[in-house]
Amino acid sequence: MNLFINNIGQLVTVASHGKRVKTGIDMCELHILSNASLLIENGIITAVGKNGELTAPADIDEINAEGRVVIPGFVDSHTHTVFAGSRENEFAMRSEGKTYQEIAEAGGGILSTMRATREATKHNLYKFAERRLNEMMRNGTTTVEIKSGYGLSPEAEMNILEVISDLKRDHYVTIAATFLGAHAFPPEYKDDKQAYVDRICDYMLPYIAEKKLATFVDVFCELGYFDLKATEQIILESKRLGLIPKLHADQLNAFGAVELGAKHHAISVDHLEKTNESGIAALKNSETIATVLPGCSLFLNHRYAPARSIIDAGIPLAIATDFNPGSQMCSSMQMMMTLACTQMQMTPAEAITAATLNAAAALGLSGEIGSIEIGKQADVVLYNVHDYRTIPYHYGINHVWKVVKNGVLLDF
Repeated sequence: MNLFINNIGQLVTVASHGKRVKTGIDMCELHILSNASLLIENGIITAVGKNGELTAPADIDEINAEGRVVIPGFVDSHTHTVFAGSRENEFAMRSEGKTYQEIAEAGGGILSTMRATREATKHNLYKFAERRLNEMMRNGTTTVEIKSGYGLSPEAEMNILEVISDLKRDHYVTIAATFLGAHAFPPEYKDDKQAYVDRICDYMLPYIAEKKLATFVDVFCELGYFDLKATEQIILESKRLGLIPKLHADQLNAFGAVELGAKHHAISVDHLEKTNESGIAALKNSETIATVLPGCSLFLNHRYAPARSIIDAGIPLAIATDFNPGSQMCSSMQMMMTLACTQMQMTPAEAITAATLNAAAALGLSGEIGSIEIGKQADVVLYNVHDYRTIPYHYGINHVWKVVKNGVLLDF
């Protein structure tokens, strides 16, 4: 589709000029064009300029932005979108003072969603996730990473990955698939955890690699879940098979997970609520993206990741929702920006960069998406505001006016 967008009040390009990520002070440089126009041809951005400098070709669809803000589509690089069931009962338990661990010991937590997801049909899992993706898209997210991890058996995990593959084929949103079989230990392996780790490495990973069901492999590296030894075993086998490692790291404890991820060149380490100076030093000497999940800290009333220290150390930082049924049920990246600014001492400009270009880099996609530059895929969102800073400032509502995905103006 060809499209000409003119009379843009602020065209927030987040231009990187060929760089994979932005770090440090560069995260504040959004390369904003005022009173701008944008030309899209065959789904690709072909021209960016001031009003009057660009003219619409004949017979092209036009959008008059009427002074609105345009920014790149959000990239949500950490979600658990495919699941069945609901856990509002656990939300109530937390409000009564129960901890994450206490809820899990009472039969809740990840295993509660595992049971509901195993019982659901693939058709129902697809429809549940489709509705969630539609809501994300309406809120300005155009690329989503989706993890498995609520099956925790070969059959159930493959079912989830096949649902993700079907969504990837059918949905407008760009989807990156991640295998998270190492999310928790299923009940059938509670007395032999190493056997489950071996099952992942000896059967699940080779099958996933052969069938191309995922690009990434994630591990919940945490005390009481997958320790450093088990995590390293899974990482090494994943890399041997050509899969790219990610990690849930330092969410509840800092015990070397971030350092392990950096050592093995994980594309990202995510959560980081408990990351300390050792973890920051390890990231500083790597190319791993630090992905922070402020919605999870809000929902669980946990401390927030040290985003300010990470940025000031020159480490590339991304933000994502961690959308999931247990610890973060908000899929709005606009809200994540607000939390980044109010709770993590990030500026609105840094939050935009973290939610677009750097988040794309956390999926290996920053050469294609994440900024508004000539030659990149035309994923752009028009907002009903006249200053980009209004998006995190006026929080709790959806500011999106129109979404253009791969050059197509979407109809909600």
